[in-house]
Amino acid sequence: MNFNALWAYANPRKFIETADKVLPALSVLAALCMGVGLVWGFFFTPDDYRQGATVKIIYLHVPSALMAINIWLMMLVTSLVWIVRRHHVSALAARAAAPIGMVMTLIALITGAIWGQPMWGTWWAWDPRLTSFLILFLFYLGYIALWEAIENDDTAADLTSILCLVGSVFALLSRYAVNFWNQGLHQGASILRGAALVGDTEERMSNVYAVPLFVSIAGFVLLSLALIILRTQTEIRARRMRALMARERMN
Repeated sequence: MNFNALWAYANPRKFIETADKVLPALSVLAALCMGVGLVWGFFFTPDDYRQGATVKIIYLHVPSALMAINIWLMMLVTSLVWIVRRHHVSALAARAAAPIGMVMTLIALITGAIWGQPMWGTWWAWDPRLTSFLILFLFYLGYIALWEAIENDDTAADLTSILCLVGSVFALLSRYAVNFWNQGLHQGASILRGAALVGDTEERMSNVYAVPLFVSIAGFVLLSLALIILRTQTEIRARRMRALMARERMN
C-alpha cells in the first residue's frame, strides 16, 4: 500500500474534491441496500416460530448496534492520527462521525428495548452487555459536548482524542461482551460467528433471516460512511470560515 498517497487525503482540498466525486454513488448504493434489506426483511421474511414478528426488528437493531460500535472505533483511529500526525482532517472526521454514532447508539438502545420487552418481559435490564452499550452512548454525548465547550479547535481535538481513547474500552466491551459474559438476558452471538451460516448449531441463524440482514448491514455501513464524509466536508468548511472570521477580527 502506498501510504504517501493515502496521506494525501489529509489535505482538506484533496479530501473535499474526492468526496464530491464519491458521495453521489455512495449515497445511491446506501439507499439501494437499505431499501432492499429493510423491505425484504420486514415484509418478505416469515415470523420466527419462537419470537414471532418481533424477530424482524433485527434489521434495524443489529446494523445500528454494529455501526454504533464501529463508528467509535473509527473515531479512535482518526483521533490517534491526530495525536501522532496532527492532521486536521482526521480530527474533524472524528468530530463529524460522533453525532452519527450517537444516533446509531440511540436507535440500537430503543429497538433493543422494543425487542426485549415481549421477549424478556422488561424494557431494560442491567445486563453487562446492555450497560456497556448505555455507557458508550453517554461517551458519545460527552464527546460532542466537549467539542462544543472548547473554542480553540486544536485544544478541543486534543481533549476529545483522549476522551475517545478512554471510551474505546466500552466500545470494545460492547463489541465483545457476548463473548465475555455468558450470563444475562441478552442472547449470544448468532450472526457473525463462523457457524452462523453453515453447520448445525443451536445458535445458527437461518439464511432466510441472515441474507436480508447482511444486505441491511451493508446499507447502514454505506449510509454511515456517506454521512461521515458529508459531515467532514462541512466541518472543514466551517473551520475555514472560523479562521477567516478570526483574521478579519485581528485586522
